[in-house]
Parts: sequence; structure tokens; C-alpha cells
Amino acid sequence: MIGRSSTRIRRELLTKNAFQGIQVAEGRVRPEWIDYNDHMNVAYYVLAFDLAIDALWARIGITDEYIATTRGSTFAVDCHVTYQQELKQGQPYVVTMDLLAYDQKRIHQFQRMYHAEAGYLAATAEWMSLHVDLDQRKVTAWPQTVLDELAVIAVEQGPAVEPDERCRRVRVKTPIFSIYDQGDER
Repeated sequence: MIGRSSTRIRRELLTKNAFQGIQVAEGRVRPEWIDYNDHMNVAYYVLAFDLAIDALWARIGITDEYIATTRGSTFAVDCHVTYQQELKQGQPYVVTMDLLAYDQKRIHQFQRMYHAEAGYLAATAEWMSLHVDLDQRKVTAWPQTVLDELAVIAVEQGPAVEPDERCRRVRVKTPIFSIYDQGDER
């Protein structure tokens, strides 16, 4: 989990910056991330966001050593990605995060990926992650040290604006066909 260095995750990047949110990672779009449309493939956006989560986990104490010694880790249980503007091979990006909420067992965070030089928003990801006991495969409470670090991050980020993309519903605005046309609007 933490050992992935291919996108040059730098833990010292957990700082405020010109982009919205706390910067957690940076990288460049790798050649193998490019698809037949000549832009970054959707799977690699998720990978880049996941690598940025690793940097956040390191900040709050969820490291390889923590996982090995406590058998505690995290599972992502929900993720919603939006694609705003494409990134192409070699282009630099930064990933920021806003801590939306947390409790004794869960973290709800929102990430933004920006083109590092042009400054545009390329994609967003919203995640719900749980702390789990790897031996019992059950959700367990965060250790107090993690809760303390989350409290520090919440103060550092200051007031966060609810992202427009948060919990965004996926829908066709004017469908030719829709299951919702069958009388059971959800």
C-alpha cells in the first residue's frame, strides 16, 4: 500500500496551496496511463487518487509498520469519481483533499486533481473509508493517535466548502429510455 513511489508521493506536500484543499500528492501522467483516446485512462485517475490517499494515511499514522504490527488497515467502501477535463501524457498534476467528516471508524474525504501548471480541475474523487481489523475482517475503531491527527487536519484545512460534485447523482437529463420512466422514480 504505502510503498508505491511511482507517482513521487511526497508526504511533506500535506500543505495548503493555491488549489482548493490540502495538497497531498503530485505526479506526472505516465505513458502507460494513456489510452486509445490519447489521454489518461479512467483507471489511472483512480490509481493516482488512491496513491494520494496513501500519503494521507502516512500522515495520520496508517503506515506499513502500523499495518504489520497492529493488523489494522483501511478499506475503501465507496468511491465516486468525476472527470472534468482531460490530462495527457507527461502533464503534471497535484491532488488535494478536504476532510468532509470522520467518526470513530470512518473517514469521508473529497479529493481534487488539478493540472499542476495550467491550474484547471481535471477530476474529483469522493471516498468513504473504514478502519478494519485484518485478522477478524471487521470494522474497528481508529486508534486515538489517528483521531488526534484527523482533528489536526480538520483545523488545518479551515472551513471547507461543500463540493458541487459531492454525492452527485448520475443521470441522463433527457433520456430516450429510462428505467425511471416506468413509474418508480427514485
